[in-house]
Amino acid sequence: MLRNCRRLRVLTWHVHGNYMYYLSQAPHDFYLVTKPGHPPGYAGKVGVLPWGENVHEVSIDEVAGQQFDVVLYQHRAHWDHDREHVLSAAQQRLPRVYVEHDPPQENPFQQSHWVDDPNTLLVHVTHFNRLMWDSGVTPTRVIEHGVVVPDGVRYSGELERGIVVVNHLAQRGRRLGADVFNDTRTRVPLDLVGMDATRLDGIGEIGNLQLAGFSARYRFFFNPIRWTSLGLAIVEAMTIGMPIVGLATTELATVIRNGENGFVHTDVDALVDAMHAMLRDPAEARRLGDGARRTALERFHIDRFAQDWHETLLQVAA
Repeated sequence: MLRNCRRLRVLTWHVHGNYMYYLSQAPHDFYLVTKPGHPPGYAGKVGVLPWGENVHEVSIDEVAGQQFDVVLYQHRAHWDHDREHVLSAAQQRLPRVYVEHDPPQENPFQQSHWVDDPNTLLVHVTHFNRLMWDSGVTPTRVIEHGVVVPDGVRYSGELERGIVVVNHLAQRGRRLGADVFNDTRTRVPLDLVGMDATRLDGIGEIGNLQLAGFSARYRFFFNPIRWTSLGLAIVEAMTIGMPIVGLATTELATVIRNGENGFVHTDVDALVDAMHAMLRDPAEARRLGDGARRTALERFHIDRFAQDWHETLLQVAA
């Protein structure tokens, strides 16, 4: 249970919608920097997510005149530019946290993180990401994901197809597994959803609040991504009781256990065999999905996530 304490005023930016919504489950007030038109990185409370009363917007021109307790950065542009050009001198000296959402993109094992500051806490969202980044003198911590799914949404799996959830897969190419997806769908019935999915003959984007219910009818969730963080869509699918099939790379290799909650491998042919087995045997797919839900509730429960962030913000502010 979250301890009673002084509510902190946390300045941050809306970078990843679902993550920001889950982060706002911590018992503090979050102020999102906005620009006219709500462009990416300054989106505020737009969209259909049920933002709570503890989430507020603050115009970028008014930030310097406000009082905050902690600054929570979530993107390099905000660290490099807004930190010096938007915040006041006093705000630049406030306790600060940087959330790194991704593994290194330029070099998988030798890239130095740009924060490199002993007075900033660098929070990684997976242990794999922390392992791969060279964080220099910056102190680090891992806070694994926590998610919320709509009440009553559970896996049914009646569709003899798999679902793939990736935004802009065509333009993001091999890193996100466009080639793996294109090869696999010639051998397994798969539907792609996400931004710009129609470019690869997919279904298109499904809204945040509708995705879990839409996915629940599919027999399994397939993740073709080679190099990424642990996707929230995967954790959400596990939470509704959906079995996961994917590449045994990055953090996913520590989450999915073959024969228990899904199947992972670095051999795509082995993944295809596993998907065919689930298509033939819906009862086995359901058993694996039950295992996925148990894993999600044990490892990615929203209460644990909110508690971790609550304690982290208090420690930084102290």
